[in-house]
Amino acid sequence: MRKNLGRIDVVIRICIGFILAYLFYNHYISDTLGVALLTVSGILIITGFVGWCPLYQILGLSTCKLKN
Repeated sequence: MRKNLGRIDVVIRICIGFILAYLFYNHYISDTLGVALLTVSGILIITGFVGWCPLYQILGLSTCKLKN
């Protein structure tokens, strides 16, 4: 599994993931929407730390700079 996320993409994903989790745990968002956004938050955080996004892989996208 080759990394396909660049540094800026990783930082943005992790920040948005933590913001969504914060909003859920402080009851700014709740119910079904809250659970759905918490799931998205988890996905963003995991893909950010791993550096690989399966959706990018399917679409053939990459924000990672290639090293020669």
